[in-house]
Amino acid sequence: MLDQLTQLVQQFGGDAVVKNNAIPNEQNEDVMNETGNSIFSGLQKIVSEGGGEQLAALFNGNSIDSSNPVVQQLSQQLSGNLGEKFGLSSDTSSNVAGNMIPQILNSLVKKAKDPKDGSFQISDIINAVTGNSSQASGIMDTISKYGMQFGLDQNADGKVDVADVLVVTKSSGGIAGFIGKLFRRK
Repeated sequence: MLDQLTQLVQQFGGDAVVKNNAIPNEQNEDVMNETGNSIFSGLQKIVSEGGGEQLAALFNGNSIDSSNPVVQQLSQQLSGNLGEKFGLSSDTSSNVAGNMIPQILNSLVKKAKDPKDGSFQISDIINAVTGNSSQASGIMDTISKYGMQFGLDQNADGKVDVADVLVVTKSSGGIAGFIGKLFRRK
């Protein structure tokens, strides 16, 4: 997952980092690497501090902006790291974080929700940030809870699970339709 995250950072780092005169050119690559590492470690920290529901809500949302609590936490962490490690001013660090974090997370979530894009899978992201721990199942349970709210309980047994996937795979849309419904609001 870190490789894919690094690609997103490179994709969105042009304006925020490379074209930013406040960041010396020789630090561009290091700043972008730090951005990817900070996002990944920040997501891990959120989960380790019991923020699994915040992470699940992130993947159930349609648009991620600076008011999102996950964006705020990741932006603060990245801004602090950039100032500390590279001596960037707080304004420069805040601007880099404020520009890149929402764009990267929006792209990450969009890719994870898109059944035609296999570059990010929600379960792989969850497993990566939780270290394949029992927290992963807790987050997936939270996503399942949200799935109940969006009418994904296909067999009316009171939970969203593999049995619902099997019902959907036998109907139109298949598994991709089920996963697509899971991440789209009605």
